[in-house]
Amino acid sequence: MEHIQFSIENNVARITFNRPQVFNSMHQAMRAEIMEALDVCATDDQVRAVLITGNGRAFCAGEDLQEVVDPNGPSLSTIISTGYNPIVQKIRDLEKPVVMAINGVAAGAGANIALAGDVVVATMSATFTQAFSKIGLIPDSGGTWTLPRLVGFQRASALMMLSDKISAEEAQAMGMVYKVFHDETFLTESIELAETLAQMPTRGLALTKKALNASFSHSFSEQLALEDQLQSQAGSTSDYREGVAAFLEKRKPVFTGK
Repeated sequence: MEHIQFSIENNVARITFNRPQVFNSMHQAMRAEIMEALDVCATDDQVRAVLITGNGRAFCAGEDLQEVVDPNGPSLSTIISTGYNPIVQKIRDLEKPVVMAINGVAAGAGANIALAGDVVVATMSATFTQAFSKIGLIPDSGGTWTLPRLVGFQRASALMMLSDKISAEEAQAMGMVYKVFHDETFLTESIELAETLAQMPTRGLALTKKALNASFSHSFSEQLALEDQLQSQAGSTSDYREGVAAFLEKRKPVFTGK
């Protein structure tokens, strides 16, 4: 792959955006590589967690505007429908935990891809901005769905319309980010977090993700029914049996994700 780096180690697939010279802004070829990597993560049994981060000073600065102004380039509709929408959909549908490790600037589509993760962590020097309003566009990549649910309607509206730049600590205080790590330890701690998730009962985590995805469109009674259904599925896994046995035997469980 030319525009991202992809590796699997200790059951963690690591996707690293790798266009640092343009702040990891995305074009068609890069989006295709990201989708290919996510497809591998979905089908490879040795992958039990995913870590997504960026090289250089940015996580992702959003769309590469050179692609937009190219008279022979794809339309905005094509860029969104064949690129950004499938990426965030794959992240949310992936039956494995996804850690977003925000190493720097997360702007526009890059900020909203970050918010699609299951666990979002950031380095102290990272920043977030919606950015779209500065060029007359609306937030995409699921941002109008995720951001209001994370920070509330009024704050999301202001962030989207004003395109304020938010520090990592401000993002954590608002609920956009789970944890903020010091720059010196950021990558190590992010990898350790992903490896911790990879050794957990990941089938149960996948079912938790499914329940969370459904919760925003369900009534309370519908969600209770779904919890009943998914709990029955979780209770039939090998990891559940291993977890109970390890608890009773007072030992550390060894989960397999099955």
